[in-house]
Amino acid sequence: MAGAILTQAASWHNVERAIRRLKSARCLSARALAERPASQIRALVRSTGYFRQKTERLRTFSQWYRRTYGASARRMFRRPTARVRSELLALHGIGPETADSILLYGGAHPVFVVDAYTRRVFGRHGLIRGDEPYEAIQQMVMDRLPAEPQLFNEFHALIVAVGKQYCHRRHPNCAACPLGSFPTNLEVTTHG
Repeated sequence: MAGAILTQAASWHNVERAIRRLKSARCLSARALAERPASQIRALVRSTGYFRQKTERLRTFSQWYRRTYGASARRMFRRPTARVRSELLALHGIGPETADSILLYGGAHPVFVVDAYTRRVFGRHGLIRGDEPYEAIQQMVMDRLPAEPQLFNEFHALIVAVGKQYCHRRHPNCAACPLGSFPTNLEVTTHG
């Protein structure tokens, strides 16, 4: 769950480094993140960038997690997906991507995570225009795949792999992309 917060605008490599530092300093528990001095947490997560904001987000999340669920992942993830997602989104600094990452990767809830790689890969293959709301892209995927956390996890991991290796922001390597060119008949609709 901390990783989902720390990965905002950061590479996973830098997040892993921060998580190792938090573990070594015995600061990776909800209690430690909520009670240790902010300066100590900031120093440990510095590698993720925006370390001041991320420290506050970690502390806010940890305080809520302790107060609401007694720092029990089991208790939290037994609740309905929509309820936990709504609670997460109400926390300052937790947006849809972070909330869904916590739900999918932390709690094995059947939600698809939309990130920059998803938008880029889908956009370049004509599946989306690129200006759709997060929820519209998420719904497009969830309407077409079985609601299985492992499937959403694997699908997202494959999109990230393609994005990192081929679908670069500035210099895509479309000729070598394993997705190649494929016909698109998916259409994103905005619900509501």
